[in-house]
Amino acid sequence: HLSDVDRKRMARYGLLPLVTDDAMRLFDTATATDLPVLAVTRWDTAALRGRGDQMPALLRELIPATRRAPQAAPVGASLTQRLAGVPEADRDRTLIDLVRQQVAAVLGHTDAQSVPADRSFQELGFDSLTAVELRNQLNAATGLRLPTTLIFDHPSPAAIAALLRDELTVEEPAAADLMTDLDRLEELVRSAPADDETRSRIEARLRRLLDLHQGAARQAAEQELDSASDEELFALVDGLD
Repeated sequence: HLSDVDRKRMARYGLLPLVTDDAMRLFDTATATDLPVLAVTRWDTAALRGRGDQMPALLRELIPATRRAPQAAPVGASLTQRLAGVPEADRDRTLIDLVRQQVAAVLGHTDAQSVPADRSFQELGFDSLTAVELRNQLNAATGLRLPTTLIFDHPSPAAIAALLRDELTVEEPAAADLMTDLDRLEELVRSAPADDETRSRIEARLRRLLDLHQGAARQAAEQELDSASDEELFALVDGLD
């Protein structure tokens, strides 16, 4: 018997179930032909076309895929750009959420929150077919070429997220870009209306930005102190004399 996960996977691939009587009739018809290889199937052509480049090669001549608009940037690039805009401390959570979303889609769950990050894929009900499908989904989402043994080498969503963190190259925003944005902000402030209400609102926003910047600097300094060796701390104290 097919499980609910099996049925949902078949639907994503464009395979429709056959009523038993129809299946047996088609089987009899197939065995009466001289053709060496036949597949008794029903296809959801709309679902197949929706797979685009992921449509199985054997079906591309039968059901041409619809043309997709060219992407402005590779998928992997958009993910790394997204990660670059996330504080480093939150990037692991972003990647874990990405993996959980793909796992939920493969298993047919509607909510990624139902996928525990530290639960093994075996406990989640994965088999060889769902393992390959998850690998393919993550390849498409990240732009990486992950191995077919992905869930066996990295047996939980959290483990795969850690792998993605190592494999993806996140380019930090350049300081020069930030200074350019600050220059533009300065020009906007100079040209802002001169009424008291506008000046007060601008001042409040700028003070919040300054507090944010100073808070980040303090946090970085505290982390540096926490990780400093005894020799480095003594050298710092000596430098204060």
